[in-house]
Formats: sequence, structure tokens, C-alpha cells
Amino acid sequence: MTRPRVWKIASIIFLLCAAIASPAQTFKSAAVFTGTNGTGPQVSLTQGPDGNYYGVTVFGGDGTYHTEYLGGVFFRVTANGALTPLYNFCSEANCADGAGPDGGLLLAMDGNFYGTANGGGANNYGTVFKMTPEGQLTTLHNFCSERNCADGMFPSGTLVQGTNGNFYGTTQDGGPHGSFLGGGIVFKITPSGDLTTLYGFCALEQCRDGSGPESVGLVQASDGNFYGTTVEGGANANSGTAFKITPQGALTTLHNFCSESDCNDGTAPRGSLIQGTDGNIYGTTAQGGLNAMGVIFRISPRGTLTSLYIFCNESGDCPDGAGPTSGLIQATDGNFYGTSTLGGTNGGGGTIFKFTPEGALTTLYSFCLQTNCADGDSPIGGLLQATSGDFYGTADFGGLQDCAGSYGCGTFFRLDTGLGAFVTFVHAAGQVGQTVGILGQSLTGTSAVSFNGTTATFTVISDTFMKVTVPAGATTGYVTVTTQSGGLTSNVPFDVIQ
Repeated sequence: MTRPRVWKIASIIFLLCAAIASPAQTFKSAAVFTGTNGTGPQVSLTQGPDGNYYGVTVFGGDGTYHTEYLGGVFFRVTANGALTPLYNFCSEANCADGAGPDGGLLLAMDGNFYGTANGGGANNYGTVFKMTPEGQLTTLHNFCSERNCADGMFPSGTLVQGTNGNFYGTTQDGGPHGSFLGGGIVFKITPSGDLTTLYGFCALEQCRDGSGPESVGLVQASDGNFYGTTVEGGANANSGTAFKITPQGALTTLHNFCSESDCNDGTAPRGSLIQGTDGNIYGTTAQGGLNAMGVIFRISPRGTLTSLYIFCNESGDCPDGAGPTSGLIQATDGNFYGTSTLGGTNGGGGTIFKFTPEGALTTLYSFCLQTNCADGDSPIGGLLQATSGDFYGTADFGGLQDCAGSYGCGTFFRLDTGLGAFVTFVHAAGQVGQTVGILGQSLTGTSAVSFNGTTATFTVISDTFMKVTVPAGATTGYVTVTTQSGGLTSNVPFDVIQ
């Protein structure tokens, strides 16, 4: 069976797998996918207001029209691994409700999840959907609804909600200048489903502006602009680009990958970008570098790129990992964390790694430690740091269930490295007087909330969710929540929009 975006060489399936975990951390494979509850989780998880984790799988489920190659599941999983399928894609005739959701979920300001399905829909080229936490789906847009698919086809990546409340995303193909084999768009869509194409790739000769934005999603930086990557196109042998695009659709190519010798700046940047606390943009490429196994890079908002780490840099079968496809997250300790799809102690199962801002990489876990990779294999989707401080993720393969010879249906895992609890936001920006959502732990009994030192009024909804009004006089900075067990600080600053 063929899975979207899984480019690993088939022969590595037969490599031996092993793992070594640091004594200071605890890894647990908490749940396995079995087919009917999903197959092939390929994107990161999202924490919900109820403290549980939500995600999608590309395949699996028991929808009426589900087949081995179509479907997908919207699921909820608890920290202890109780996994519940909430919606089966491809439940409608001709998969009109969408199929193969290979982009992550966005928890929006209205408390619902928003995402994309890579296939299915009214035109069989994918959809944008809204999903309630209970599993009620509403299709917001069917791609290829315009002539020659000018509105794009095959959406990929997690949506991002802008400060204006609209959603932004990308498609791999289609658009005003694209085709089935290239192009793609950046789009804006309102919560009610009104879609606007902001930019069509391949507008320049030989797609020098990039083609195929197949990344995990866009990021809106503190300057208000969005940043992303294309896997193909650009000025250097179709190696991809990094770009900046304004909310109005003006695109600037910041970097053409494979600009350095041996492509040490990387090629095929499939992972999402993030803005670090230093204001720079960080990301990974799946290929390139001296060993052709990917790099970690930093790029300034003006476009100066620095290669920070080249994977497969250690002797043996890439024990430090290879082929990162999911991007990075910056955790509460200031370090970056991520996963590699390949490599590990014996090369093959993939890794979880920590990367310091100074450039030191530490492999925290190598998958395929257990017999038949029961702990998982190929963690394509990357990591989520939950407000407990622990890391959660999924592996695309592995587990105890054979899925049509696919080396397991996938797993859900937790990694505890000893980091403490914190609070975070449903949306980390807002105006004075606006009510915003805060996610956390042990919020019942909260006595105070402050925005960068300015006291705010609040309402505790549950032990894991509260609503807070941005107070007059608040300025951009960290938010502190005082609970019965002590103070919790936000993992990122809250941007007070003037």
C-alpha cells in the first residue's frame, strides 16, 4: 500500500532496529492503531480544551465507503492511551466528506478543530473541514471547484489561524499557474468557507518561485507575515524554497535550497517552520547535506540561512537520525525537539532528538526497540509538548497490528524528560477586551491571571481550560496563571494587538 509523503526506501524496513533511552527520561508506547481506529498517523497531535489529544490518520476507519487506500480517522486519545475514533472519513458516497487527512488539526478560537483532507470531496481533490470535538464534520471547501483547479488541489499541512480570525494554508498542486504535477497555492479561507487564492506558485519561469508547498503548514511570525517552504521549484535544480508571504498575498522568496556545495543547506524542506524565541525562523529539510539525509537550519526574517546540523553525521547507520519531515518545536527549556523518519541506533526506525540553540544534537530515543517495532516506526508527524510538560507523538508504522503487510498500523507515544507544567493559548494573540482561551493543568482554584504583569479577569471552565479577558494596559509578553499548586507561565509570549 502506498502512503502519501512516505518516501522512505522500502529496503530499510528489513533493517534491524534498536533504541537507547536516557536514564533521565521515560518513553512509553501508550496506544496502537489497529486499522478500524485508524492507520498511518502522519501529523502531529493537538491538545484539546478537555486535556486530551486529537489527531487524524491518513488511512483506516470503518466508514461505509472506506477501502484499503481511502479513508482516515479523526480520533481522541487520553494521556494514558485510551484511543477513541470519533469520525471516519470516506463515510459518504464517493468520499464526498473527504479522504486521507494528512494535515494536522488546528484548535481554533471557536473551540472547533479545522483541517484538510488530501483527497475526496465533491471533486475528489481534497477539502477544508471543520470538526467539533464530538466528531461532527462540516465541509467548508471542495478544492478544484474553479476552472482548471485555480483554487488548488490536494491540500497539505496544518492550517494556521491568523490574527484576523481567518485560516491560511497551502495545496500541493493546482492553482492559476500549476498542474497535476506542480504549482500549488497559498490560500485564505474564512470560518464560513469563503476561499481566496493568495498566491499561485510557478508564476515564474521554470517555477523559480517554488512549487509544491508540501510542508506541514505555514507559521505566522511576530511581524504578521506567514512563512513556509516549497518542496520543489526554486533556482537550484528543483530543490525547493523558503518564502515569506504577506496576509495580502505578496510573496518573497527568502532562500533557494541547494545553494551551497553538497547541498549543505538542504533540499526538500517538508517540515513546518517555527519562529524561535530569538525571532529567527527554524526548520528542517528531509534531504540534502553532505550525507543527503537532511539538515536543521535557521533563517532570519530577511532571508539569511545558516545550516545548524547535518543528519547522519555519526558513524554507523545514522544513529543520530535521518530524513526529518516534521519540523521542530521549541520546548519550555529553550531547546528544540523533533523527530527523524529514518535512522537511529541501528538505522531505520527513526528517532526523537533534542537540539540546543548552540547546535548540539542529542538522540533521546531510537524507535524499533521492541520486537516487530511494537513501540513504533517512522515518527513522521513530529512532536507536541503538552501543558503537562511531556512530549506526545505518533509513529506512522509499527505496533502490534498488521495492516495489509504495512509493518504495523502505527502507535501513540509519550516521552517524559522531566520538564514542568505550563500554560498555553488557543490563539496567542488578541486585542484588549478580547476573550481568549488558555490551556493548562490543575486550573481549578486559580486565584490570579496576569498578562506581562497586568492583572486580568478570568473564568475557569474546567481543570484544563479557562477563558481570560485581555486587560486594559496589557503589553506583549508572557502570561502567568496562579493556581493552588503554584504559578504556571505560558510557553510563548501573548501578542497584544494594538
